[in-house]
Amino acid sequence: MQSKIFHAVAVAGLVLSATGVHADTAYPSKPVRLIIPFAPGGATDVVGRALGQRLSVKWGQQVIVENRAGAGGNIGADVVAKSAPDGYTILLASPAEITINSHLYPKMPFDPAKDFVPVAKVATAPLVLVVHPSVKAKNVSELIAEAKAAPGKLNYASSGSGGPQHLAGEQFKMVAGVDMLHVPYKGGAPAIADLLGGQVQVFFAGVPPALPHIKAGKIRALAATSAKRSPLLPDVPTVRESGGPDFVVENWQGIFVPAGTPKDIVSKLHTDITEITARKEFAENLLAQGAEATGSTQQAFQAFVDAESRKYAELVRKSGAKLD
Repeated sequence: MQSKIFHAVAVAGLVLSATGVHADTAYPSKPVRLIIPFAPGGATDVVGRALGQRLSVKWGQQVIVENRAGAGGNIGADVVAKSAPDGYTILLASPAEITINSHLYPKMPFDPAKDFVPVAKVATAPLVLVVHPSVKAKNVSELIAEAKAAPGKLNYASSGSGGPQHLAGEQFKMVAGVDMLHVPYKGGAPAIADLLGGQVQVFFAGVPPALPHIKAGKIRALAATSAKRSPLLPDVPTVRESGGPDFVVENWQGIFVPAGTPKDIVSKLHTDITEITARKEFAENLLAQGAEATGSTQQAFQAFVDAESRKYAELVRKSGAKLD
């Protein structure tokens, strides 16, 4: 009788295991795909590979980084949105595909608010407001005065219409009450090149590509778009410190999973990622790449994402920003 009971329990355990009821306790029990929705070498890719390598070590499972670029991040994000909600395909997202694109694209392949669960904020980086030496302004208040004295004369670059750099410029125009002409480029490198050449005069640039030119005195940094000074630019004030209005624009990265992913898997992902982002060596590694490691509760990250989406929705509507 006892052997029959034992056999029945063993069979039941196998059935439960096969149906996945106990699978969560062993997560991850196989390789995890980390989708980067941009090309290799960019800010999101750098953060993703640093995180993926450390998760691989922590889990004893391979984290396979896949770059699925295109459509402003939508292609990679769509891969994850349509994946099985089991924690084995996760997304490292940026503001574009989660909080901006749905307000710019007339048709989206997914719904960022319904198809994803925010798990953990991983990194953030400010933009830096830089100008060509032909611009006389030495701070933000002087730049505003210079722009108001000659409406439409100053051109500002972006790495493409609809991205954070473009919308940073549009937000600055609105809050400062100035008129500047937007000149979109296909990436930050050509934008920096034309800024150096004087074809454009103003650029809300990423810190890493701008830093060597700032140090060489080829362009002038007026302000960082963060709420506090960047450790990479400790002598560069924030926009408000430089005489401008309240103005904060972050280029952030965070982990998202498909809606319907079991809560215990989401919780484990959050716990493990937050533990990694709190490590000093991880923070130092990201800082060398121009980003700051960060972390928050799941609830705080969800609230942050919601606030970002509302901000960009209003900004796109008021500015009339359009895609290239």
